[in-house]
Order: sequence, then C-alpha cells, then structure tokens
Amino acid sequence: MATISDIGRYTVPFDRGTVSFNLPSGMTGSVVRSRPAAPLRDPVAAAIGAVAQPLGSSPLRALATGKTRVCIAVTDATRACPDHLLVPPMLAELAAAGVPDGAITILVAVGMHRASTDAEKVEKLGPDVVRRYRIVDHDASDEGNLVQVAVGPGGVPFRLNRLVAEADLVLATGVVEPHQYAGYSGGGKTVVIGCGDDATIAYTHGPAMLDLPGTRLARLDGNPFQEAVRRVARAAHVAFVTNAVLDDDGRPVAIAAGAPEAVHDHLAALAADLYTVPIPAQADIAVAGIGYPKDANLYQASRAASYLQFAPVPVVRPGGVIILPAACPEGPGDGAGERRFAEAMRQPGGPDRVIERARAEGIRPGEQRAYVMARVLQDVDVIVAGAADPEVVRSLGFLTAPTLDDALNQAGEITGPNASVLVVPHALLTLPLVQQQPTSSATIQARHI
Repeated sequence: MATISDIGRYTVPFDRGTVSFNLPSGMTGSVVRSRPAAPLRDPVAAAIGAVAQPLGSSPLRALATGKTRVCIAVTDATRACPDHLLVPPMLAELAAAGVPDGAITILVAVGMHRASTDAEKVEKLGPDVVRRYRIVDHDASDEGNLVQVAVGPGGVPFRLNRLVAEADLVLATGVVEPHQYAGYSGGGKTVVIGCGDDATIAYTHGPAMLDLPGTRLARLDGNPFQEAVRRVARAAHVAFVTNAVLDDDGRPVAIAAGAPEAVHDHLAALAADLYTVPIPAQADIAVAGIGYPKDANLYQASRAASYLQFAPVPVVRPGGVIILPAACPEGPGDGAGERRFAEAMRQPGGPDRVIERARAEGIRPGEQRAYVMARVLQDVDVIVAGAADPEVVRSLGFLTAPTLDDALNQAGEITGPNASVLVVPHALLTLPLVQQQPTSSATIQARHI
C-alpha cells in the first residue's frame, strides 16, 4: 500500500531541490506518497542482470548476431529514465554479438518536443556512450525520414523514423510509471510515440482517443491507446526493451529487459502496487509536486494537474484548486508541440472554446495538452506557484502566485478558509484513488473525462 498521513509541515520538489510550507490557519492537510520500496542495492548490476535474463525473449546477444543496422530508441530530457544505466548493458551484448559500433545508432525519442542538447545527451547516456556512438534526435516533421509501418483505423498511416523502420534490430529504453493515455508508460511507447510522426501522435493523443472510456491512467487492459502502441510496436519489429520503475526520489526499484509487452506487463504490475493509494474523499485543494525535469516548462508541469483530475475519480472536487509548484524557466516549452499547446490555450473563449475547437476540428500534436488542461480548468482553478515568468503563465489561462504560501492563501479565497488540502509530493507518480462516492456532478465528470 502507498501511504497517506497528516503532518504539520510539508515539503515538495521544486526544480532540482525542494520547497517547504505550512498550511494557513483553518486548513487541514494530508500528504500522500507512493509505497516505500527499497531501491536496488546495485542498479548497475541489476541492469546487467536484467539484460542477461530477459523476459519473453531470446538473449539479446542471439537476437543481435549478424545484424548490421541497429537502432536504440532512448528517452529524451523530459523523462526521468536512467538511460545511463539501461543502455550500456545492451551495448555490451551487441558488441559481444559482433555488431560494430558504426552499425549502431542511438535515436533520442523526442516526439514533438525540442531536440536534446549536447549536455542533456551526456547527462542521459554518459560521456563514454556519447563519445563512442552516433546519437540522433528524432524529428517528427522531417518527411524524408519518416516511413509508414502500419495503417490505423480509418486509414491513418502510422509512420516512424526511418532509422527505426529500416533497422534490422530495434531496441528501446523506458520508465514504467502512470501515464494519462497509455495507462503506464514504457514498453514500445518510446519508439511508437517518441519516434512517430505528426499523424501518429495526433491520432493517439486526440480528443476521440482521450474520450474513450478505456483510455485511463493506470490501466493497460482494454486501453485503446495502449492497444495502438502495441500494434505499431509489433509492426516496427521492436525486439527488445530495458525498462525501469523508480521510487519517488528517482531511484530504480526494479529493472527488467526482454520482449516489450512481457517487460511492460511485468513492471506495470509492480508499478500499480507502488504508486496507487486510496484516499477517503475528494479534496478542496491539492498541492501537486513535480520537480526536475518535468517542471522545466508548463507543458510538462501541467501533467501533474491533469493526472489528479483524470484519475478514476477526480481528486479535487469541482470548484476546487490545484497548486503546481513549478518555476517553468522555459515558459510553455520550446518544442513544436509546446508552442502549439500555448497557441491553443491563448485563443479567445477560454477552456470551452479550446474543447469545442478540438472536438470539431481535431488537433495537431501538442494541442492535446491544451484539450486536456481545458477539461481540467472547466472544473477547478490551477495556480502555478513560483513561475519565472508569471505573465506568460497567466496568458495561458492559469492563475499564478509568487510562493506556495501565497498560492494557498489565494486558494483559500476560492474554496473557503477551512479547506481540506491534499499534498502529493510526486503527483506524476503517486495516483490517489478516491474511495468515497463524490457528489453527483463529480460522478458525472469521472465517467466522461
């Protein structure tokens, strides 16, 4: 079981550090954390051992024998995935199989986000890997480097980076944690979404997909998004993945390698036990901790609010407030998807217009985050505390406060001074599950979001 407790002073992540605060007089608070789990004593050895004993797959060395074009898709800087632990054991097996360094390309799966910097590549993969191997950032808009690998419903073409489509061995890394669309991230998602084109991302992230009842946090079975990801991963012949589950402090607690679906199913079961926690009732206010790297921009940081409200029952009652402690030094974000998110959020008409337009006209990749946040903002206010550029944040329809103390006072003016406050230090990992039946309006929302 994850844990819920009452304490006097609260601490949540902020950038690479933390920030502490007390509740205003009259407010009552609880903190919800993922279940304590012992971090791997020797994560390097664990990663090597996972690759040596794969789940549902032949040994990687056997898969790699005779291969001349190998692509390893790795996560980008917005994911707290320990690629520096996961990639070297796979490279060692490729070398043991006789695959030369020049036959291997590491593809950074940025999706619609910005390209990674040299410093980020080094931080993610380590200097030795960066120095020794070819590393390329995916570009979802580069038509010359996109190849169709499958056809989806209604003839939607699923296209992936040519380096994936034309490789004779495709590998990937990933972190398994709650995901708003996929249920849990990991498995083949790094390849299918992180290395996909505009149409693939638009189809899988559009309003029609999100509005399906099976597209839910912490759900794999019957999840149409997950079914699409797995179908395309099979078509792309993703052969082998190494994935990790992390604790609230970003330390690996489990690592598995092997066939994408076998690894994903195994680690998702562990993640469900680690991350889900029952809470007695909806809260008036939630403080949703984020931390680095997700709080670098509003596109990523806003996930903390939508994760809480797209839980099986929304965590905050209608008319309540979610507080996001996030400096967002990159503003909305620098990638094409982040820019589209900002443009959609700024259009006249507020959340209702964002939703209406998305359902009537569809979305471009990145605009799905605007659709999701518009759904959230229809029911609760979101205050971003500590934003580097509050004016930019406000232009997207969010409230701002200079500090968490100010944000809580502002929230109290909205909800009333005797509000219940739920503090979720790691809101992108810990998934609170409301036990008490909410009011009728909240029940309706929970059924349709």
